[in-house]
Amino acid sequence: MRKPRDFDAELKALEDKARELKTRKVQQLGELVIATGADALSTDELAGALVAIAETKDTSKREAWAKRGAMFFESRSRRIAPASQRNLRSTPAQPGSPQSTASVTGSQ
Repeated sequence: MRKPRDFDAELKALEDKARELKTRKVQQLGELVIATGADALSTDELAGALVAIAETKDTSKREAWAKRGAMFFESRSRRIAPASQRNLRSTPAQPGSPQSTASVTGSQ
């Protein structure tokens, strides 16, 4: 005979996982802000810049920003990682590691 499913336990596990993922994303965004030096901006300046970027539909601007971001991570990885670990985008980052900021851009 089949054991009945515990929907409440499954729902709680899913909620816990979602909360964990959101917490990790917030941490990685904070690390990204610090790594780029944007933590020197006021909250209003940073929020305004992010709103403007999010509202931009110009694909050439978005492509230029993406290229600049990729160059940032590539130059950062050369300074931080040994030669065998320079490609941040192909290596899954551990939460809390310097490389975890790279995964933020890849997941957006």
